[in-house]
Amino acid sequence: MSIQTIIFDFGNVIGFFDHRRATRRLAQQTGLPEEMLFDTLLDFDLEDPFEAGLLTSAEVFTRLRTAWGITIPDALLDQTLADIFWPNPEICDLVPRLRGRYRLLLGSNTNEIHARQFRRQFADVLRHLDHLVLSFEIGTRKPKAAFFEHCQQRAGCAPEECLFIDDLEANIVGARAVGLQGLVYRHGEALPERLRSLGIAI
Repeated sequence: MSIQTIIFDFGNVIGFFDHRRATRRLAQQTGLPEEMLFDTLLDFDLEDPFEAGLLTSAEVFTRLRTAWGITIPDALLDQTLADIFWPNPEICDLVPRLRGRYRLLLGSNTNEIHARQFRRQFADVLRHLDHLVLSFEIGTRKPKAAFFEHCQQRAGCAPEECLFIDDLEANIVGARAVGLQGLVYRHGEALPERLRSLGIAI
C-alpha cells in the first residue's frame, strides 16, 4: 500500500536541540557546575514523567531548585530551559512541499516547556502539519506502542500507509512493531531522495 501519512519527529529532525545551551546559561546564572546541572536536568526519573505529562512545569521547577539548592524565579527558569532549539533547513523546507499530497503529523517526545517554545519558534513550519502528537499531552512516550497507535489514529489510515521519520533507531523499531513504516533520519543523508525511493512525490 502507498504511503498516505508522513509523521515527523521534532528533535534532530525538524529542529535541532542542545540542552547544554540551557545548562551553560544556568551555570552562569547560579555559579553551579554545568555538569551537575546537566545530569540533574536529564535524569530519567525527571525527564520521563515530565515528558509523559505526569509532572507539571511548576513541579519540575520545584524539584530542580531543591536539587540545586538555589532560588530562581519560575519565569527565568522556564525561559532558560526552553531556548535550546534551532531549525534544520532541509526538513523545514521539505515540509511545505509535502503539504496537500500527504497528511502530515508531528510525533514528538516533549514536555510543556519545550512544546510551547517550538510551537512559537517554528510556527511557520508547523502550520503545514495536520496534527501534533506530543507525549506530554497524550500521556505516553516513544517507543511505547501506545504512542504510535495514537499517531496512526490521528493519521486516519492503515498503519502500513504511515511513514514515521525519527533520528533514533529505537523509535523506528517501536513504530514498525505496530505496523507503521519507519525511516531513521540522519542529518546530511538527503531525505528527499530517500523519500522518493519509497514512492513519495516531492
